[in-house]
Amino acid sequence: MQAGILGTGIHLPEGALTNEELAERFGLPPDELFALSGIRRRRVAAPEQACSDLAIAAARQAMENAGAAPEEIGMVIVATNTGDHPTPSTAVLVQKGLGIPTAGCFDLKANCAGFVYGLMVGCSLVSTGLASKVLLVGSEVLSRFINPTDLDSLLLFGDGAGAVVLGPVAEGYGLLASEVGSNGEDYDALIVEAGGSRLPFSRQTLEGKQEFVRMDGGRIFMFAMRTLGDSALRVIRKAGLGVEDVDLFIPHQANRRIIAAAARRLELPLDRFVIAMEDCGNTSAAALPVALHQSVVQGRIKTGDRLVMTGFGAGVSWGSILLRWGSAT
Repeated sequence: MQAGILGTGIHLPEGALTNEELAERFGLPPDELFALSGIRRRRVAAPEQACSDLAIAAARQAMENAGAAPEEIGMVIVATNTGDHPTPSTAVLVQKGLGIPTAGCFDLKANCAGFVYGLMVGCSLVSTGLASKVLLVGSEVLSRFINPTDLDSLLLFGDGAGAVVLGPVAEGYGLLASEVGSNGEDYDALIVEAGGSRLPFSRQTLEGKQEFVRMDGGRIFMFAMRTLGDSALRVIRKAGLGVEDVDLFIPHQANRRIIAAAARRLELPLDRFVIAMEDCGNTSAAALPVALHQSVVQGRIKTGDRLVMTGFGAGVSWGSILLRWGSAT
C-alpha cells in the first residue's frame, strides 16, 4: 500500500521576538541580523502555552484539511525536543486534546530532522497496514530553552507547530524514497547538557546555565552546508530520478545562507526552494511541516508534483524524503 500526505496544518504563536528588539539588546543593526540569518522575527509562545497546545491546534487543522475523523487515526506521533513533560509523551496529550480514541501514541526525538524521521515511520505504518491513518506533528517551544544572553541561539530559534495526516494514496504517489543518517561523533555540537540522566538539574547546572541550548555555530554551519545538498542528491538518485525531475525543494529552515549554498550545490535557481523562516525563525522539528503547509496554501504545490524535504540538526543527524503530491485513494 502506498502512503502519503492527506492534509496539512500549522499553528504559529502570536508573540514574536523581532530583529529590532535584538538590535536594541545587543547593539547590532537589524539589517545585519537579517543578513546573517534570513529571519526578521521569531515566534514566541505565550507563558501559558506548552508544546501540546501548539501541536493540538496544528493537528486539528490538518485533520480538517484531510477530512479525517478522530476515530480514523490509528497512531499519533509527535516529533519534538521540547515536550510538555519528561513523561508521559506529548503525543498522549495531543490524543486527549483531539478526542482520538485508543490510538497508539509516542514522541520521536531526532531534533531538526525529526519530521523526516516521523514521515518515514508514519508512512511505513500505513503502507504495512498497521495503521489506516497516522497523525504526525512537529511541535516546539524552543524559547523556554534559549539563554537570553546568547545571540547565536536567539537569532535563529522560534516556536511553532506543523502537522500532517498520513494515509493511503494511489500507486506512484506519496513517499517514493528516503534516506537518513547520523554522526554521533559530533553529538555535542548542539546540545542541552542538563536535565537528563547524565546530568540531572541541580543548583550547579542552573548557575552554569546548562539547561539552555548550547550551539557550536561554526560546526553546525559547516555540517549543514555539506549535508543539505548531498542528502537531497542521495534521495533523488535512490528514487531513480534526476534533479530536474523535482518540482520543489523544501529544506530545513535553519538559515537562508545554508539554503542558498544547497541551491548552488544542486545547480538550481533559489526559486526552486521554499524559504519560510523570515516570519517565524527556525522551529526545529516544526520547520518542515510549517514550510510545507505554507507552500500548499500559496499554491506552490500541485497534484503530481515531486517534492524533496530535507532536515538536519543536533545529533548530528539528517534525513531526506522524496514524495509525489496527491492523490488520495
